[in-house]
Amino acid sequence: MGYGLASSLLLLLLPYFQSVNSSGYVSPLASFSPAWNNPKYKDCNAAKSVDYMDDREKEVIYILNLARVNPRLFAETVVKNGYKVSSFIDTNDVQYFRSLIATMDTMRPRAILRPDAACVESARCHAISAGKKGYVGHKRQSESCKRKEHYYGECCNYGADSPIETVLSLLIDSGVPNLGHRKICLGEYAKVGAAVARHANYKYNTVIDFY
Repeated sequence: MGYGLASSLLLLLLPYFQSVNSSGYVSPLASFSPAWNNPKYKDCNAAKSVDYMDDREKEVIYILNLARVNPRLFAETVVKNGYKVSSFIDTNDVQYFRSLIATMDTMRPRAILRPDAACVESARCHAISAGKKGYVGHKRQSESCKRKEHYYGECCNYGADSPIETVLSLLIDSGVPNLGHRKICLGEYAKVGAAVARHANYKYNTVIDFY
């Protein structure tokens, strides 16, 4: 590699390295933009220390909080590049894709969602029981899950294989005319719980309960 080309690459990557090295903080959205490595976003990892969610479930909440606290940056850097995440993300449905960008470009930031054990218990029971039966929907599949039900808003996702896929899919909300998942994810809630389980028909299902 020539010296000139190497220098050019270094200059392009320098803001990223500076952003990481100056604070030691690396955001799960760093691959989309070094702007996400600002230490002010550390608080978005609200479920970091809880022991009733696994790392994948915690990251769902983490990324969702990042989208909520800086919706404009999320739209510009993540949503517009959502097709790079995987083919699961449908950015070809122009109506839903563009409306999400328009919404996030103009909305005010939302409060960080805090983890709640009762929401997690509610979400986990439904994710596991629905997954075993291959069920799609919000109706609890057992009496035990009905007793544990604890939410004012609920989002269920089927098939997404990673936290970023899950969040993007729910926010784009392709094929859902009332944009119910998007409105809940970006709504005025304070508490949240996420659960991921195997699904008989879609490999994975993620349930997020909001309170």
